Amino acid sequence: MEVILTHENADFDAIASLLGAHKLFPDAVPVLPRRINRNCRAFLSLYGAEFPFVHPDDLPRRRIRRAILVDTQNLTSLKGMARDVRVDIIDHHKLDRDLPEGWTFSGEPLGATTTLLVEELARRSCSLSRVEATLLLMGIYEDTGSLSFPDTTPRDVRAAAWLLERGANLSVANEFLHHPLTPGQQWLYERLLDEATTHEVGGHSIVVAAVEAPDYREEISTLAHKLWDVLEPSALFVLVSLNDHVQMVARSTTDDINVADIAAHFGGGGHARAAAALIRNRSLRSVRAELLDLLPRHVRPAVTVEQIMSRGVQVLSPDTTVAEANDRMRRTGHEGYPVVEGGKVVGLLTRRAVDRAIQFGMAAAPVRQVMEPGSVTVSPKDSVEKLRRLMIETGWGQVPVVEDGKIVGVVTRTDLITLWGAVPNHSQQVQRIRALLEEALPPQTLALVRRIAETAREMGYSLYFVGGLVRDLLLGTPVVDVDLVVEGDAIRLARRLARQLGGRVVAHRRFGTAKWLIGQGVWQAVAGGPPPPDRTPRSIDFATARTEFYTHPTALPEVERSSIKQDLHRRDFTINTLAIRLDPPHWGELLDFYGGEADLRNGVIRVLHSLSFIDDPTRILRAARLEARLGFRLDPRSESLIANALPLLDRVSGDRIRHELEQILDEREPEKALCRLEELGVLRQIHSNLRCDAWVQARFRTAREELEPEVWELEPEDHRFVLWGLLFYRLDPESLEAVLRRLKMPRSEADDLRMLPDLRRAMRRLAPARRPSRIYRALRPFPSRLLAVAWVACEGEGLREKMLRYQTQYRHVRTALTGDDLKAMGLRPGPLFGRLLSVVRDARLDGVVTTREEEEALVRRMLRRLGSEDP
Repeated sequence: MEVILTHENADFDAIASLLGAHKLFPDAVPVLPRRINRNCRAFLSLYGAEFPFVHPDDLPRRRIRRAILVDTQNLTSLKGMARDVRVDIIDHHKLDRDLPEGWTFSGEPLGATTTLLVEELARRSCSLSRVEATLLLMGIYEDTGSLSFPDTTPRDVRAAAWLLERGANLSVANEFLHHPLTPGQQWLYERLLDEATTHEVGGHSIVVAAVEAPDYREEISTLAHKLWDVLEPSALFVLVSLNDHVQMVARSTTDDINVADIAAHFGGGGHARAAAALIRNRSLRSVRAELLDLLPRHVRPAVTVEQIMSRGVQVLSPDTTVAEANDRMRRTGHEGYPVVEGGKVVGLLTRRAVDRAIQFGMAAAPVRQVMEPGSVTVSPKDSVEKLRRLMIETGWGQVPVVEDGKIVGVVTRTDLITLWGAVPNHSQQVQRIRALLEEALPPQTLALVRRIAETAREMGYSLYFVGGLVRDLLLGTPVVDVDLVVEGDAIRLARRLARQLGGRVVAHRRFGTAKWLIGQGVWQAVAGGPPPPDRTPRSIDFATARTEFYTHPTALPEVERSSIKQDLHRRDFTINTLAIRLDPPHWGELLDFYGGEADLRNGVIRVLHSLSFIDDPTRILRAARLEARLGFRLDPRSESLIANALPLLDRVSGDRIRHELEQILDEREPEKALCRLEELGVLRQIHSNLRCDAWVQARFRTAREELEPEVWELEPEDHRFVLWGLLFYRLDPESLEAVLRRLKMPRSEADDLRMLPDLRRAMRRLAPARRPSRIYRALRPFPSRLLAVAWVACEGEGLREKMLRYQTQYRHVRTALTGDDLKAMGLRPGPLFGRLLSVVRDARLDGVVTTREEEEALVRRMLRRLGSEDP
């Protein structure tokens, strides 16, 4: 016999899971637990006849060979259960131990076990009655707080929607999910509420409610849910002393507090978010004291202000005028500024206050007249929960962060919103990032970065990997170049490192950047030697964290020193806004203010704001390049913004557009990005006749797979030239000239590319040519790299064979006779020399002459034909 079992004190998820499993395994008997929550019992007393549930006392006396556990990982023993019973677990919590032999586990971290079963029912198109659909819906709703708990997933919502489509009754669900308390429950609930105490542990608010109730006989879990809803703590522990034991019920809203571990200490168990324990032979007072002593060891610190704040805050003086503040807000995009006097916060100036002041003609007034007065601050070590409460109480949306009496940063409502998508288990994420760093970077490079980070910390600076390096690290792409962003003075940091370790610094004061050129001495001092040659950075690039603003569309940005958050906000796409903090106390912390990691997982290219392409239209070309390289796709909103920005490409300098196109041509499969630009209308915007069609795609593939650089004597930089040539190959002379001028093509390349129309005509003459001399004369005017373009572009193996013979044989043919020989024959130098030698060369190529004597005889015959041997 096969049975389906669940846990005692069963809730709706447990009972619904019994039903769902039976629908999938109809030969298995769904066995009710002996203890069922009161609201579930009430539902079953009305509708139980509709379900195939069996009480354990009513099970037939047969051998139990298989047990399917749902919403639990602990086996309940039944009479007739074989010693070697096969056990299959279906649960929505992670497996919490190694399984005995013969046991299996199936599950994923979802809001409810019922969801797992409903998904399979939907996949199999199983039919449900309305009562069955309602019970399954209640299973999902109860464990997800009607789809409102943090653990709720999109799959829970889809499963609930599927059940509603099959007739699940929300009125019935609401009736039993919010079942009224009995008089006994109401009495105990009020006592628990009176005795509840709140404790701050690791930045978390934890409620402990402990009461004596020796005569109480009803369930306690319902009361825990009700207390949780009213008090909204991070974790709740309900302790009720009954006749001979203390009953513990625990609930948690955060992965930082695993209540199952705490319950296990008292001999109980459960899951990370819900657990219970029955504690015998202990007084209520001793259990409560031991619980409070245990909490600091089991509670991980909450997210702190330091983890989400922006450093390098800009402040205003109370005497700054409203007009000056408005100008700064317009340039930086800030929505508010702390107002500081004598080193202390005296108020907050908001965008709304500035707008209203200007509306009422107060542009010349000092900001002290319009600011919101007060001194609201937090410490970097304060919990986010404290910050949230402070913002609610004061209404301040930007709160200064103060440490050791000095303002070190600011934290905003937007920073709180970024936590919505934050990784729940911060410590695990840090360990993962540290492991990735150690895997991606050689030990010598890691040692150097750690040394830089230590020096930065000594100077009071924070250090970060940012942008593409972090993106590639998370994608598993090799990392070679080391680019660092400094919350502080990057040039000063680089120069201090050069003084300590050697090397030379090249600084650009305007942009706050520095390049530290390092050699063997630096590597020797830091790591005892350099990394492998192919993974050795020759320099380290430093950039001061900065913000940028555009005075008008397409302009180059103006730059101001700023915080890491604002530095990341100036970047092009969310996947390039990720940063890894490197200073020692925070090594490996991932900063993700704008949802970049989620977009990396989902393969999405997304701009940060709606004016991104307006500010810098070259980002359109960058988006196409990243799409092609990473196999990602622009999100619909970002793609829709491109159409409005396309005309602004006309105002971008040719150098900048060419630079972006060159980066595309350097990609492994550049035709993918070029065809995307064709699709977006970018190529037509550059010139109406510029195209990337099937012909261009095929020729780019041929160049990559078949072109032999050594045959055509191509240097590494000529690879890009060949691709330019193929892209421009079919342009008429007028269009070609316009494109070359638009892109400001360097003269060395432009002069050769201007020969493309002549080359096409030469290829037409080449087709009927048979004699080597004709092939030679057709191709001789063109440089080898242009001939490589034609070889890739031409149709037919015959033409290609002629070009190869020219490149490898004909162009190397030399006559035995020279100009000196002709002078020795009595001829005076002049145009005739070239004509004679050209004919001799053609004769050599065509095999008419093969020796010096035959060449001399040919020259004399030509002279006689001209009428005289006398010059």
